[in-house]
Amino acid sequence: MEEKVLTKAVLVGVSKKGIDSGECEKSLAELERLLDTAGGVTFAKLIQSKESENPKTCIGSGKLEELKDLCRNNDIHLVIFDTELSPAQIRNIEDVLEDVDVIDRSMLILDIFALHATSAEGKLQVELAQLKYTAPRLVGKGKQLSRQEGRIGTRGPGESKLESDRRHLARRAAALEEAIRDIERTRATMRAARERSGLKKVAIVGYTNAGKSTLLNRLTDAGVLAENKLFATLDSTTRKLTLPEGTEVLISDTVGFIRKLPHHLIKAFRSTLDELKYADILVVLADASDDECAEQLKVTTDLIVQLGAGDKPVLYVFNKSDMAKDGMMFIGDTPRDAVFVSALMGMGIEKFLTMLEELARAGTRRCVLRIPMSEQAVLGQLYKLATVESVEYLDDCMEVTAVLDTRAQGTFKKYIV
Repeated sequence: MEEKVLTKAVLVGVSKKGIDSGECEKSLAELERLLDTAGGVTFAKLIQSKESENPKTCIGSGKLEELKDLCRNNDIHLVIFDTELSPAQIRNIEDVLEDVDVIDRSMLILDIFALHATSAEGKLQVELAQLKYTAPRLVGKGKQLSRQEGRIGTRGPGESKLESDRRHLARRAAALEEAIRDIERTRATMRAARERSGLKKVAIVGYTNAGKSTLLNRLTDAGVLAENKLFATLDSTTRKLTLPEGTEVLISDTVGFIRKLPHHLIKAFRSTLDELKYADILVVLADASDDECAEQLKVTTDLIVQLGAGDKPVLYVFNKSDMAKDGMMFIGDTPRDAVFVSALMGMGIEKFLTMLEELARAGTRRCVLRIPMSEQAVLGQLYKLATVESVEYLDDCMEVTAVLDTRAQGTFKKYIV
């Protein structure tokens, strides 16, 4: 079997003077992991320290010549900038580098999403994001993208469309937006059905590769793909979960977060990310073994607020704790509602489930209800929306003991003794 040849790339970062240079290095390290996920390999990293980015070429002319020599002498045909480049900057840089493709961090993330999108909705969302962000940066470059054989930065369901004129791209974007609206209507119908079920909705959110899919698989045998790569899964999966004391909830994973998540990606995936807004509880997952855990947790919490879900009850879960270094357990800074687990090994899962059930039962109380014999359907509805503990048939009514949440208490208010 012939060994696959990985695409070599040079990564370029700009460290602005007066700002911690370590931040640039950390961001480039993450860019390297993104490239690995996309199927490439980092040949070298280039960092320039400047007061501000060059409006024409991002980096200075001397550093650009150094980059040109590096690519020419080592047969490099891909350069990735760890910042957002304008269409003009990409053209200007490519004019200097000659026969080298130039993409930015956002384009690389879009490429990974194109690689991993499997559902119809996911593919539509990725193509829309590509058209709105990537197309203006590729149209007019004078290259036949269809002949690039799926190179990094050019993959995805939208790549053949980028060869068409801008008016066609605009029509395609409008058609995609309408298709996504149709899916959003379907999603809203499904959401309404979940509301009628009366089950609390739990969303697992967190930085990409924190272990969301692994945790969902551990809890529900969902069979979701779980790999040690960034953005291994994109499509949300929902399963019913029965907690230790019998409380049932619906639990979903969501697309992972990352620094500098492209704005168009957030907008395109809003129908998926809106699951956060409609969740009753958020399980915020963080990778305790990652040196950047605290920063990744901040990125996650900031995006939760940005998506309008900052007021939700939260259970913080520090995953991969079995691999965490000494001193990385956030003792003293750990949120009060937190638990340390290993989703892969099963460590701490029982405590996690107990804490989740406490949150799910918050606001619930045990009630006695008297339902007239003529209203048998109410008992059936009660079984769906509450935890029924006992039913006693009296002469003229049914006396029911059940555990009701605040919503069910309102629904069955007239029957509560």
